[in-house]
Amino acid sequence: MAYRRTPAVQARLDAQREQVLAAAVELLAERGYAGCSMAAVAERAGIATGSMYRHFAGKAELSVELFRTVVVREVAAVELAVAKAEADGAGPHGRVAAVVETFAARALKVPRLAYALLAEPADQVVDAERLVFRRAFRDLIAAQIGPAVTDGRLPHQEPQLTAAALVGAIGEALVGPLAAGRDDVDLIPTLVAFTQRALGGHNADA
Repeated sequence: MAYRRTPAVQARLDAQREQVLAAAVELLAERGYAGCSMAAVAERAGIATGSMYRHFAGKAELSVELFRTVVVREVAAVELAVAKAEADGAGPHGRVAAVVETFAARALKVPRLAYALLAEPADQVVDAERLVFRRAFRDLIAAQIGPAVTDGRLPHQEPQLTAAALVGAIGEALVGPLAAGRDDVDLIPTLVAFTQRALGGHNADA
């Protein structure tokens, strides 16, 4: 007869898993992926290393779940910024600017964590998750561009192509400062200005 976990046991395991992920996020922000070994995360979480394997098969699986945990949080923050810009009456330029400003500002506040998300060498499975991450931001930007092209507020363009180019350019522009752990006060305004030019049209409604 197969063993079935009781609700109480499952609740304890779920709580421990969340504890492990919280510890892993802390370590990622401090040390990057290289510092997120199973043993290091277990030590930070206050559990035995062997207990880690109740939740993750190994570091690759832990890294993927860690990446997804952080990315979901970042995407939600940007979506909230876009919704606020829209509620405030911003047009497409303003809403896309909200994406850029929010993403870049949050990245520069935790440069080690953001560098790990964007560019730090990691397992192949993490690289695959990075593609998902970039596509999420691409789709969010494209959703602001498409309707504006249709109603003539932006010049004709392929929304997903423009959005993908913006995501790539912004990520590349951030990598240097993030790797150096420095905040360039002119970086975010410059990225916003670049974005506005790339979108084309007028930004009086921004």
